[in-house]
Amino acid sequence: MFKRPIAILVLLAAFILWELACRVFDVPSYLLPKPSEVIVAAINFGGNWWSAITETFLTVMCGFGLALLIGFPLAILISHSPFAYRAIYPFLVIKQSTPIVAVAPIIIVVGGTGLVAKSVVAATVAIFPIVVATATGLMATPKEFLELARSVHDHPRKALLRIRLPFAVRYIFSGLRVAITLAVIGAVVAEFVSAGRGLGYLVYSSTAFMNTPMAFAALLVLGFLGLVLFSLVGIIQALLFPWASEMPAAGAADA
Repeated sequence: MFKRPIAILVLLAAFILWELACRVFDVPSYLLPKPSEVIVAAINFGGNWWSAITETFLTVMCGFGLALLIGFPLAILISHSPFAYRAIYPFLVIKQSTPIVAVAPIIIVVGGTGLVAKSVVAATVAIFPIVVATATGLMATPKEFLELARSVHDHPRKALLRIRLPFAVRYIFSGLRVAITLAVIGAVVAEFVSAGRGLGYLVYSSTAFMNTPMAFAALLVLGFLGLVLFSLVGIIQALLFPWASEMPAAGAADA
């Protein structure tokens, strides 16, 4: 995305229009700060950015890793067992339909305000796209490929490694891109509830003290963090599976 000049131009135009609108209509900074005020607030925050970004980044990565650790085997189980599909899938849908802001306080109360509990909150949001995309990719493997594996008496485990997983790579990484951005959302919600450190807490505390420019600065940093992590997943796919990066997985967006 950083290589697309049109995206940068649109972003700059949006900031210019934002600045002009605030000046023309004399909007109070506590309602909608000017981009220039947001930049000043970010600069004044100085070296404190490092600790806030590090805290949120650590929560996001731990939550994403936990979601991957649980979601990937779960997707394999669902794709191989019709019983597991019928038994587990409805609970995943119910979990994803439940707002994380309602679940996060319970997790924080039970697990405390440390990294583990906040990572669980992030993982709770991120696990769904991993399971759905991976299971969809595994189940979308052409039947003729699987019949060929059976014809040469290939073990199901070998068929999984040699046929199903390579075919599902595009689906898997589509899910991972969505999951990493959802992990950022989960981390922010956890920081809202735990009232500790991080970018989420910075947004919460800034708005509580009517420091709206600082809250917007933290929001922009959060957006940039999500964009970087989203792009990083794509870079990893391009490096490890270049053959799967040439075109998007058909139907993966609908998974």
